[in-house]
Amino acid sequence: MNKKNFTIDSEYKNVSSVCFITKTFCEENNLFDEKIKEIELSLAEALNNIIKHAYKGDETNQIEISMWFDSDKFSIELIDYGEPRLNTGKPVLEFDPDDIDSLPEGGMGLFIIEQLMDENHYSREGNKNIFRLVKNVN
Repeated sequence: MNKKNFTIDSEYKNVSSVCFITKTFCEENNLFDEKIKEIELSLAEALNNIIKHAYKGDETNQIEISMWFDSDKFSIELIDYGEPRLNTGKPVLEFDPDDIDSLPEGGMGLFIIEQLMDENHYSREGNKNIFRLVKNVN
């Protein structure tokens, strides 16, 4: 199993760097095309949520990142030590598709992740939040 682990500071500017590292890791493991774009978008949404909601925008915290390929799946695990996630149910967007002004201002990140990834799991263990995203690659 090919695995990569690293830690970043909880700064918005680091999100694009993590997405680039992830794209490179996927390409090194022969994953290309639309699946990488879906992983990158989901990862960016998840990291932005951690920074905004778990850490309340405080840039002095850390996010631990692990990614790996295991047979026919790509997994990425994000660990933070911020506030626990309150909305743990399946995200639903309620708006009128014929009325662009009814689009919600927020809350779309988890919905996007749910749509693009094959699995996502959130858990709280002690003082840490663990969010795992899984994409089937075959």
